[in-house]
Amino acid sequence: MNEQDSKKNYLNVAYGVKSWLLTTDHKRIALLYLISVTFFFAIGGLFATLIRLELLTPQGDLFQSENYNKVFTMHGVIMVFLFLIPAIPSVLGNFLIPLMLGARDLALPRINLLSWYLYITGGLFTIYAMASGGVDTGWTFYTPYSTSFSNTHVIATGLGVFIIGFSSILTGLNFIVTIHKMRAPGLSWFRLPLFIWSHYATSIIIMLGTPVIAITILLVAAERTLHLGIFDPKLGGDPLLFQHLFWFYSHPAVYIMILPAMGVVSELVATFSRKRIYGYQFVAYSSIAIAVLGFLVWAHHMFATGISVYAAMIFSVLSFLVAIPSAVKVFNWTATLHKGSISYDTPMLYAFGFIGLFTVGGLTGLFLASLGVDLHVTDTYFIVAHFHYIMVGGTIMGYMGGLHYWWPKISGKKYPEGWARFAALVIFIGFNLTFFPQFILGYLGMPRRYHFYPPEFQVLNVMSTAGASILAIGYLIPLVYFIWSMRYGQSAAANPWNAKGLEWQTSSPPPTHNFLEQPVVTEEAYAYPQEEPHLV
Repeated sequence: MNEQDSKKNYLNVAYGVKSWLLTTDHKRIALLYLISVTFFFAIGGLFATLIRLELLTPQGDLFQSENYNKVFTMHGVIMVFLFLIPAIPSVLGNFLIPLMLGARDLALPRINLLSWYLYITGGLFTIYAMASGGVDTGWTFYTPYSTSFSNTHVIATGLGVFIIGFSSILTGLNFIVTIHKMRAPGLSWFRLPLFIWSHYATSIIIMLGTPVIAITILLVAAERTLHLGIFDPKLGGDPLLFQHLFWFYSHPAVYIMILPAMGVVSELVATFSRKRIYGYQFVAYSSIAIAVLGFLVWAHHMFATGISVYAAMIFSVLSFLVAIPSAVKVFNWTATLHKGSISYDTPMLYAFGFIGLFTVGGLTGLFLASLGVDLHVTDTYFIVAHFHYIMVGGTIMGYMGGLHYWWPKISGKKYPEGWARFAALVIFIGFNLTFFPQFILGYLGMPRRYHFYPPEFQVLNVMSTAGASILAIGYLIPLVYFIWSMRYGQSAAANPWNAKGLEWQTSSPPPTHNFLEQPVVTEEAYAYPQEEPHLV
């Protein structure tokens, strides 16, 4: 091979817009997703900023009530469906799963490109709805308001979510087929990285859950246009039926967001403590357990709706049960760190941040699984704080940790480590200052989704808005230095972290077909040399 060929990689093998828009290379599609989800994250973050500015003062003097309803609805829709759900699977999963399996690409490369086009199409419908006047139902689209009373763009927004759902289904299908059929020789199930296990479990949830939300949105559109009596009690329908269908998908959707982040954290903990993951098989099985149990707890969102006491008790017990596999992961990561040779590089700081924020979110979830407590804090800011600690604190910490860890592999460049550590610290401080006061607000009784509130709540709201300002700066700093590193960063070695895993056995950035020769796996995942125990 001549020197010219050895310098070819997936980034410079072809130039021009057409070579990117028609690519079937999973790595290029991952970068298309990276640009797209960053764009939607910026829009969702802008709406979050507007919400926090409105809540600076008790009077509600920035928006009218109707406009405030549209702002928090569009914030929720964009963040949940266009950023949090697709971020890690579509960017890091797309890029890494074939590399980690020793494969040349995903099993269905054209369908992979189609999933990105569907994602963009769904996003454009959502932006059209936003630009045409928005939607005011809340991201949950609760009936009968969404079917009978709202005169905003419910159907356009619902259609956008419907299309995005098909993008997720195609991605999940692709991952399942690839993991089953395209593993390198010697890569048995219990030699797979835990990143792969978590994406496998996530893909199962996507395949089983997403069709339910798609059908539910179709039923909302049918009732809204044809006035069928599905959810509207005036027409003989049942509004609780909508909540059952919606949460049957939307609670597992929380695990679609958090499971991939857990997979990232498993990789980071092993690499930066230079140890095998403690209880590898337990952590692998816990991903599958979360996927299964996640489908059995949806009605804990409905304790205050008048479902039967017996049903509520069963869902309460199941909600406590689903905490067990999540706790297994946290305890096993902690055990892995014990007596490890820990290095505090930027990805590891995000892993620590994830463990802390996810633990707070998980423990407050146990409060909400308890019937007596849940009835008091339902629809208060306690709920807002809880799900942001899980979905935003957990998912974004995992996403940022993964981006920093694999950035040398993705771009072939290093980022400035000092700035990266500073940004991780700013994000952690900003996040806690934003959302921890909301636990107290909710406990004191401040309802969510209101743009005015009693003056005694102002101090905590000002703290929350100040934290949001710090958090926004923390998110902007990595955007700047990642872009800077593409041009000015030092070239990265093939394995800058001295990590285990097949993705580190190819060049940075990888060639188009990932490996020059088919890799063969001869050892367990995370086979770091174990130190001999010291004799006392």
